Amino acid sequence: MTVDLNCDMGELEDAALEERLMEVVTSANVACGGHAGGEAAMERTVRLALAAGVAVGAHPGYPDRAHFGRVEMPLTAEEIARTVHEQVAALAAVAERLGACVVHVKPHGALYNVAAKNAGVAEAIACGVARWHAGVVLVGLAGSRMLEVWNGMGLRTAAEAFADRRYEPDGTLRPRTLPGALITEPEEAAAQAAALAARARTICIHGDTPGAVPIARAVAEALRRAGIRVAALAQ
Repeated sequence: MTVDLNCDMGELEDAALEERLMEVVTSANVACGGHAGGEAAMERTVRLALAAGVAVGAHPGYPDRAHFGRVEMPLTAEEIARTVHEQVAALAAVAERLGACVVHVKPHGALYNVAAKNAGVAEAIACGVARWHAGVVLVGLAGSRMLEVWNGMGLRTAAEAFADRRYEPDGTLRPRTLPGALITEPEEAAAQAAALAARARTICIHGDTPGAVPIARAVAEALRRAGIRVAALAQ
């Protein structure tokens, strides 16, 4: 079995942290100007990914820097499609200039969480991505409505699980506003990742989670101990 280890990046002004994470993960979800990031941050992160042999993915979110894309916005389906397309295309242009390519798209924050339950939002995201490239892999929460919608549209998908986030009984992520939403103990995150690997093609670690580097290392080690090959979706 092969599992990708992805990390949300390009969101913080901490190149040293991202460089250490790139040594462990196999895919980077790069913020592309909506909730965070910009051309300079995208270029820096893509360069780090290229140097480390890490696959590059787009990480579009609600265009709301004030709330870091973690609050739902009342956008129409067309507005969602438009901003997703603009963000993915912006990263793709930077990547192409540097000799890289965008191989997957993973929505960020509230956009991801809303799409996990709302078929209309999930479809709008897919439409925005398809305006750029219909063959790219869309990453979504394992067992969620968003994957059902995308699969039904004939798109390539990858089910995702989270090492550093706790789940609610219905399989959704515990809101960050609630206590215990984050897992910051490396061994606990590693155990959760190993337990969820059978139902996911990719496992996420957030770059802004406290202790992200030791968490990433523990997760990668636990997966390999379980006989799981850790490799990017593109491979």
